[in-house]
Amino acid sequence: MIYLNNVSFGYNKRKPLFKELDLKIESGNIYGFLGKNGAGKTTLMKIIAGLLFQHNGEVEVMGFEPKHRHPDFLSQLYFVSEEIYTPSMKIGSFKNVYAPFYPEFSEFDFYNYLEEFQIDKDAKLTGLSYGQKKKVILSFGLATNTRLLIMDEPTNGLDIPSKSQFRKILSSAINNERTFIISTHQVRDMTNLIDPIIILDDSEILLQENLMSISKKLYFGIDHGMEADGNALFAERVAGGYQVVRPNNFGEESEVELESLFNSVVGNKQKIKELFKKEQHGA
Repeated sequence: MIYLNNVSFGYNKRKPLFKELDLKIESGNIYGFLGKNGAGKTTLMKIIAGLLFQHNGEVEVMGFEPKHRHPDFLSQLYFVSEEIYTPSMKIGSFKNVYAPFYPEFSEFDFYNYLEEFQIDKDAKLTGLSYGQKKKVILSFGLATNTRLLIMDEPTNGLDIPSKSQFRKILSSAINNERTFIISTHQVRDMTNLIDPIIILDDSEILLQENLMSISKKLYFGIDHGMEADGNALFAERVAGGYQVVRPNNFGEESEVELESLFNSVVGNKQKIKELFKKEQHGA
């Protein structure tokens, strides 16, 4: 589906953002890109979409080189940016203008998503709030039924009920032929949705694993003690003890907590690399 080999890119030649980056993304999953501000999440998604061009290396997406912006490639890709722009027209006119670019667009799905988001299909886009506009664009992107849907901070601007509705809609829209990529800082909004997880930091991918693999290698839980576990990769004081992440040396079952996972990975880069390298080599 998506292959990056030895990719280098930087806005400043003296300080590359990515250097010799490798990445492989398969169909049928909702991938989560996690990282600090400036880690390169949005840049990486734009390279995949052909909006930015790598300096070195190879990028192949759905059998195309994104930088060539081939019409058959563009018709199977939709990008929802963090900052959205909506023209001064009604929702129906927006659909009529842009839907023809996407051969698999479903008008039924579009209006169904709008209804689930409680958006009036006859409304004018400029009369909507930022959150409502975001719902329209998300509904349109999902209704394109493109093989690749990229979303940068999709829950920004959504209220709590809408975030829940977004998760429900996204879960129902994914299938084996589609791939969704989500970049977010709002990791709690993505719980039980994104899988696999890709964590970027300091110009490299620190972790790319599915939730099952993560839960096999790491334990997430509460230690009911006065002091944090000395073996913990991450510990945060909570009511009644400490929220901890530690190596899962005893095969304990636990649910991956994304915020704690991110802090554990970024704060223990070498340990995480060693831990998951062992997994890859069957150790």
